[in-house]
Amino acid sequence: MSEFWFKSTLFDIEPGEDEETNPQCYGKQLSYWLKDELYALGYDVEDVIPEDWGWCVMCSREPYWLWVGCSCLVEDTDSDSQEVKPNKEKIVWHCFVEAEVPFFKSIFKKADTTEGVRKLANDLESLLKSETEITLVEAS
Repeated sequence: MSEFWFKSTLFDIEPGEDEETNPQCYGKQLSYWLKDELYALGYDVEDVIPEDWGWCVMCSREPYWLWVGCSCLVEDTDSDSQEVKPNKEKIVWHCFVEAEVPFFKSIFKKADTTEGVRKLANDLESLLKSETEITLVEAS
């Protein structure tokens, strides 16, 4: 898995966005930003999908599922309440690239996901590094 950790004030937390995921599991604006950026690079990006762990940007479904996961770690929110919106300067954003071969397809042919994952990870890294409001950090 290729993954990236970063800080940014570019993305806000939308009211109630973690009602579609898990409490304090944010990344909706990040995922929509990535959707637009990856589409501009030629990926056949579908709509963003909420998951329990965060947000999925589906980049391709053929010949296998290729996607970027978006989530975050919320540093100390200065409160035990999950109702308090965290300060975006205290959020460490996380993106990771995944490829999955659906079971029904894996029965008939083994798909090699290596090249697709490598290309998407390289494109994702370039996007993150080129945005001035994003600072890559060490894995948390």
